[in-house]
Amino acid sequence: MADSVYKIIELVGTSKKSWEDAARNAVETAGKSLKNLRIAEIVKLDMQIDKGQVVSYRARVNVSFKYDLPKKK
Repeated sequence: MADSVYKIIELVGTSKKSWEDAARNAVETAGKSLKNLRIAEIVKLDMQIDKGQVVSYRARVNVSFKYDLPKKK
């Protein structure tokens, strides 16, 4: 892993089905525009409630991706 640089960003994914789907939605959506995703860490799970009923699940996810460093001459 020498000469590597990684950026970590925080995402929030949502799902009406489950926390697992919420986390997957966050990572897969980010993967459409970010290259070299490496690690996803679930930071927090919560739910949105309406009139005493769970209406959606939310997963806060830290995702890291590798920067492409210029080639050394």
